[in-house]
Amino acid sequence: MRPSVRPYLAGPGYVYAERPEAIAARYGFDRVARLGSNENPFGPSPRALEAASAALADAHRYPEESMSGLRAALAARYGDRAYAVGNGMDGIIETLLRVFCEAGDRVTVSTPTFSFYGIAARAQGAGVATVPRSADFAVDVEAFAAASRGAKIAFLCTPNNPTGTATPVEDVRAIAESIGDCLLFLDNAYVDFSDRDYRPLLDACENLVIGRTFSKLYGLAGFRVGYAMLPDWLFPAYTRAATPFSGVSSVSAAAAAAALEDDAHVERTRSHVVAWRERLAAECPFSSAPSEANFLMIDVAPRASDEAVGALARAGVLVRSCRSFPDLADHYLRVSVGADWENERFLSAVRSLSSA
Repeated sequence: MRPSVRPYLAGPGYVYAERPEAIAARYGFDRVARLGSNENPFGPSPRALEAASAALADAHRYPEESMSGLRAALAARYGDRAYAVGNGMDGIIETLLRVFCEAGDRVTVSTPTFSFYGIAARAQGAGVATVPRSADFAVDVEAFAAASRGAKIAFLCTPNNPTGTATPVEDVRAIAESIGDCLLFLDNAYVDFSDRDYRPLLDACENLVIGRTFSKLYGLAGFRVGYAMLPDWLFPAYTRAATPFSGVSSVSAAAAAAALEDDAHVERTRSHVVAWRERLAAECPFSSAPSEANFLMIDVAPRASDEAVGALARAGVLVRSCRSFPDLADHYLRVSVGADWENERFLSAVRSLSSA
């Protein structure tokens, strides 16, 4: 007899973009424009790679359990707060759900957005209530706050994935202040490409957690390092619920701490993204939502998402279909800002798509 699998796993899991190697082999390209996963086209800082290489010498030892070196580097960069470190932001999310949620509890999610919030909540036994955004992808503050009262955690991504749109700081404050004892998790994975700063809200809202990542601006997606800014009262419980050694390797922690010190690499990436984001929005023949992230979401109607993805793949361009994002119509693509040649190839391919 086989043990039974939990019923929630009968639904869809996280949907990944197709691998560029598969597209290259299928259509005969030497290289594919990788614009499907919001990656940094410049890669990690040389300082990060040097630190990671040095840390390999002690890779036979367990990491320092409190991640004090990385947490100190974060405090030096972003201010003296309680920092939690995890295996990507996913690890942060899973740990917070373990802290707060039991079977039968409820979380709320502002959609369309990153699907893992709902996946992780259901894994913990919580129910998920989605609150769709308005037609321009703005958050309905009153509706989201009303749905979040009585919930354990409310998930809000800004700038949002996949729309790229950002929620005003005052709207986030209004939500946090009106949802009672519900925790507001603010996903700031893409905030480094925006001029908005939500960190001052941490001093005013004791039910707010801000999650961030080294995968985007710092180019460390393969190292899997996420972190969160927590209120002081939450840190002890979070630490007890976390995966031993924070789920982060000593090599990854060393790379992340060193990446924080390379301002030149960071500014090169940020300026490249902002310049190309504006150009892509202006020159793409399809409309896009106003983005403050390192990607655009474009509307390819009347084509369906997967149809357009397939056409661009045949031109050697990998983008992300948005079909799997909840509460989003099936005619949107998410296009990352890549290297110069990748962006140029995309513009050429998408112009051909629009005239076909």
